[in-house]
Amino acid sequence: MRALSEIEKRILDIIEPEATSIGLEIVRIRMMGANTPILQIMAEKPDGTMDVEDCAKLSRAIGPILDVEDPIHSEYNLEVSSPGIDRPLTRAKDFSNWLTHEARIEVGMPINGRKRFHGFITGQTDGIVSLDLKDGSQADIAIADMVKASLVMNDRLIEDAQSRGQAPELDEDQFDEFEDTESDDIEDNDDFSENNNADVNQVDDPAQRKDD
Repeated sequence: MRALSEIEKRILDIIEPEATSIGLEIVRIRMMGANTPILQIMAEKPDGTMDVEDCAKLSRAIGPILDVEDPIHSEYNLEVSSPGIDRPLTRAKDFSNWLTHEARIEVGMPINGRKRFHGFITGQTDGIVSLDLKDGSQADIAIADMVKASLVMNDRLIEDAQSRGQAPELDEDQFDEFEDTESDDIEDNDDFSENNNADVNQVDDPAQRKDD
């Protein structure tokens, strides 16, 4: 799930060695938009932290490589960010790192008649994620079958992220802003998207890149 389209997969192959060399891990790559697309790259350190300086460092490191390799044959904007608090879950270790937390998952092909799942992560073994669903049932879902997965924002998640140094301290009013107001019945919500993350750190490259 780190990369879905062919161009995203190619970009991942191009930039991952450089990211690794400066001590960062690529969490997700997405091309978004049509006229002037945004290349969104989420990354973090192995401990899950990522500050503005790290974002800028990665942007500077991969910019020249993307210019040389030229995987995007049109004008685009580069956006480098942290995964955010309600982060996308794209790797097996992401599910293991956030055991017991609430998540929303969507699969490409229906499993027992459903494509969307909402529940608590209870385990991850060999790429199979176990969930206690909000409706009282259980599910085991292969990460390879997922097309979207993310944590659900709530007070407990914020507190845990803060304890790990992965989120800033918030006052009471800010906590209220992050309350999860989405319906528990995600199976009927076709608007579920991974792109609703509240990014803690983000660097936008103001220079539009264009193929010469």
